[in-house]
Amino acid sequence: MKYILIALLSVSFLYAAKVVQVDEKYQQSQKCKSCHLPIVKEWKASWHAKSHFKNDEYFRATTKYVSKKTRKSLNSVKVQCATCHNPRISVTSTDEDYEIDAIMGLDGDSEVNKALESDAIGEGINCVVCHNIDKINHSAPASKRGINRVEWTKSGTMSGPYNDAKSPYHKVVARDFMGKKSDQLCFVCHANDRSASGLVFTNMQKEYKKGQKGCVDCHMGPKEMGIASTLRIDNGKPRKREIRSHGFIGGHVDSMWRDALSLKLKSKGKNVLVEIDNPQPHNIPSGFGSREIIVDLVYKNGSKVIESKTISLTRHYVRKKGKPSVAHMAISQTKDISIPAKGKRVLKVAKVKGASSVEVTLSYRLVNDEVRNLLKLKDALWARKSFIAKKSLKLK
Repeated sequence: MKYILIALLSVSFLYAAKVVQVDEKYQQSQKCKSCHLPIVKEWKASWHAKSHFKNDEYFRATTKYVSKKTRKSLNSVKVQCATCHNPRISVTSTDEDYEIDAIMGLDGDSEVNKALESDAIGEGINCVVCHNIDKINHSAPASKRGINRVEWTKSGTMSGPYNDAKSPYHKVVARDFMGKKSDQLCFVCHANDRSASGLVFTNMQKEYKKGQKGCVDCHMGPKEMGIASTLRIDNGKPRKREIRSHGFIGGHVDSMWRDALSLKLKSKGKNVLVEIDNPQPHNIPSGFGSREIIVDLVYKNGSKVIESKTISLTRHYVRKKGKPSVAHMAISQTKDISIPAKGKRVLKVAKVKGASSVEVTLSYRLVNDEVRNLLKLKDALWARKSFIAKKSLKLK
């Protein structure tokens, strides 16, 4: 009992954001389809649509791991993660009373459980997550993310990029973070990722180096003429506008990786210099911890393979007592070996005796072996290697 009480007293209160209730008719994407069908179809295939606990194996396994290691109830961890994964959740914090109820099995009819089981958040990052944001609080502490960094519009008011947008079904307001300053909206969640102990394991906003491209240029694609709404408001026809895809493609999509980095090889003395150049505006790998760049080297004499080598560019995380950990429970991490935004990294690899050439292949993997095994991830997606680039070099 003493052990349980100590554990309960150590539970930290979560920052309670202001909740703005959304009318039922606006809560789910199904209601948006009648006017925005092409956009809803694109979104439905995206990982934004899968950011809910039930739909993402990595997210689900990580929350269970964090719950086990922190001795917090699983639902308390879910509420904490909902800050970014399900920002329209109706409960934004848990307390010691809830933890006691959860331990004793008396939480079944609690507001926390009802909020987590609500259909309103089952779609993850859906239409009303982004298009109900009214303001982004740039002055909020860096540790505050997601729901704790925004203010919502009133239910039934949608924010977007167009000054002249109108709808008979909801109000429309134009916001600059939906257009020219869209990076600000991305960094509401994709910014300072911190572990339970406060370790910043990814700071994409800090590493970001904006040039001609912004986040949306890669992850939503170029602007193209299309139809954002099928409402016949332009002389009896839908209005054509410049729009972007809502597929939010990222590291889960193989095509995203082809030529995302470039390779240069050079023979120098007893070594092969492997130069990896990153033209992208953020580090690679970046995002959630344990993503990985794999460098495969194959040494040949003519067509005969003499030796193969593999170099893993990833980070490893350690929790208490020096045990391997997922990033979210880490108290320390290994050196950052990512390729910096608009920069490069040069690897020096020893030549193999008798080799007349070397072939180098770059690949990307969502989760490295250590964390994949730690979380017991089963879906082949997490182990799949996405091809980036390949080069060959004749050796002297």
